[in-house]
Amino acid sequence: MSDTSTLDKPTLESLAVEVRRLQDRLEDMEDLMELRAAVERNAGKPGTPWEQVKAELDLD
Repeated sequence: MSDTSTLDKPTLESLAVEVRRLQDRLEDMEDLMELRAAVERNAGKPGTPWEQVKAELDLD
């Protein structure tokens, strides 16, 4: 017979925190998959020069 009295039952708050943490992790993994696909699609293509990017974003 096991003693379950020492086990803490999760609360709604702790479950919500865990679900949010898992959602964040899933979003990070999806972002990584999209990044890898973009890198593969653009392999061998020239990048945009930094000076052009700064000008387009008005970072000068």
